[in-house]
Amino acid sequence: MNGLLDQLVDVFRLDLMLQLSLATLLGGAIGLERGLGGKPAGLRTNILICMGSVLYTKLSVALAGTDPSRIAAQIVTGVGFIGAGTILHARGAVVGLTSAATIWVVAAIGVALGASLYLEAVGTTLFVIVVLQGLGRIERFVERHSTVNRVRIHAHPDPNPVEDLETLIRRTGVEIVRQEQRRENVDLVVEFELRGAKRLQDQVMIALLHHPGVRTVSRGE
Repeated sequence: MNGLLDQLVDVFRLDLMLQLSLATLLGGAIGLERGLGGKPAGLRTNILICMGSVLYTKLSVALAGTDPSRIAAQIVTGVGFIGAGTILHARGAVVGLTSAATIWVVAAIGVALGASLYLEAVGTTLFVIVVLQGLGRIERFVERHSTVNRVRIHAHPDPNPVEDLETLIRRTGVEIVRQEQRRENVDLVVEFELRGAKRLQDQVMIALLHHPGVRTVSRGE
C-alpha cells in the first residue's frame, strides 16, 4: 500500500503540487496585505515569486550533481533585481524599501517550501504579516507624532498654485502645520512645515516633483 502511494506521488508530482499550492496561499497572503496597502508589489507579484522559488529549489534537487545551495543563492540574486525595481528614488526621497524586503522574504519562503520545510514556511509567513500589520501601525503612530519637516517649493506664479499644492499634500495624509509664501524674481516660493510619517512625506516630495507647476523642491533646514 505504501509502495502504491509512493508511486502515485512520483507519477503525479503530488509533492510539487502541494508545495506550489502552499506557495500560492502563503505568497498570496503576504501579497494581499501589500496590495491592500497600495504597495507596488502586490498579490500576483508575491505569488509568482514564491512559486518560482519553489520550482527552482525543486529543480536544483532533481538535477543530478547540482548543489541546492547554489540554486538558492541564485534565487536571492535574481530576486534582488526585482526588489530593486520596487525602490523609487528622487532627490532624496526613497520609497519601496519595505516592499523590496518583503519580496526577499517571500522568495525565502518559497525556497523553504521547495525543501519541504512546511512548518518553517508557514511560521515565517505569519511573522511577516504580524510585522507588516502590527509593527507598521506602531511605526506610523510614532512617526506621525514625531516627524516634522520643512519643504521649500519654487513654483510658477499660475492662478491658485498654493491651493493646488495644499490639496496635493493633504491628499497623502500629511498635516500642514504652517505655510508661508513670497515672490523671488519670477518664481513663487512656498514653504510648508509638514507633520506626518516619513514615508508619507517622501510620497509628498515625489508628488510635488511631478506637479506641472513646480520648478524645484527641497527640504528646508
